[in-house]
Amino acid sequence: MPLINTVRNRMLAFIATILAVAALRASYPVTMPLTASVLLIAAVWPVKLWLDRLIPWASYIGASLILLFVLGLFFATLYFSAAQVVHAFGDNWGQLEVAYQAIMRWLNRWGIEGLELEERSRLIGVGQEVFSNASTILIYLGFIALLVMFGLREVDAMSKKIGREFGQGERREIARTIDEIAKRIRQYLGITLLTSLITGIATALWAFTIGLDLPLVWGILNFLLNFVPVLGNFVGIAPPTLYALMQFKSLSGTLLTLAGFSVIQIVISNFVCPLLQERGLSLSPIAVIVALTFWSWLWGFAGALIAIPLTVSLTIVCSQFENTRWIAVFLSSPKANAGAND
Repeated sequence: MPLINTVRNRMLAFIATILAVAALRASYPVTMPLTASVLLIAAVWPVKLWLDRLIPWASYIGASLILLFVLGLFFATLYFSAAQVVHAFGDNWGQLEVAYQAIMRWLNRWGIEGLELEERSRLIGVGQEVFSNASTILIYLGFIALLVMFGLREVDAMSKKIGREFGQGERREIARTIDEIAKRIRQYLGITLLTSLITGIATALWAFTIGLDLPLVWGILNFLLNFVPVLGNFVGIAPPTLYALMQFKSLSGTLLTLAGFSVIQIVISNFVCPLLQERGLSLSPIAVIVALTFWSWLWGFAGALIAIPLTVSLTIVCSQFENTRWIAVFLSSPKANAGAND
């Protein structure tokens, strides 16, 4: 009988998980902004406390406006940088085709068959489709800012409600968990900002050194894309490499560009970032990839942006319960598990 109950409970948990994922995917217009606003409230809370000392009568509005400005600046810069790249490719597409055909002829002499270059119309169409979503992004940003503004005001009230409804021991445990999640989110954002700055500066310097056009655009683009783990690194390499093929019209110049940008991404992702993180985020590399894949599939680009802090938060919550602690163990890095065992 106990075995039957165990199997039944696990099957029910499996079915409930599938239904929950389907519900999250179907309710994207509501659940994504709510989740993003909760994470942003945790990130912006120190700013609110700082504003309490300066302008206590307007600290909530001030923190919300600062957050909205930062988010708007991020997406506006990404939008205009991408627009510069699309226009540059569109204006010089003929040169890219000539350079591509020359390299394909060289590869064919060695018996290597190349892929057909995507047509200009298709590339321009993709670019226009991306830019047409700018208004939708602005609407979501406004909605998230509104949720953050009201959510900040509810933090103190929620703390008092927890104090009334739970005992002292439970209250301490809940407060500790929330503080740990907020700390990890702020740590992640700080580390990502620093590594993104390093990536952007190194990319711009390398482009300037080899004589690649638009070095500042490539630097800004890689700075912004670095906020999307793994996927952003690959996306940041492709456009400047294709542009180098168009500009230099040679395989050596293209390979030099590709090698330089690849080395920058590899060094920062595999050495600089782990050195800064140490045991901070406590996620294994495979967990990062799985989280990015899952949340990107679930909520698209927005899911990719919040995949890591959201997964870190879920890991911390799972570690608080005996039945879900195994999830936290599998997602955590080996160093974190070793530290916990010690």
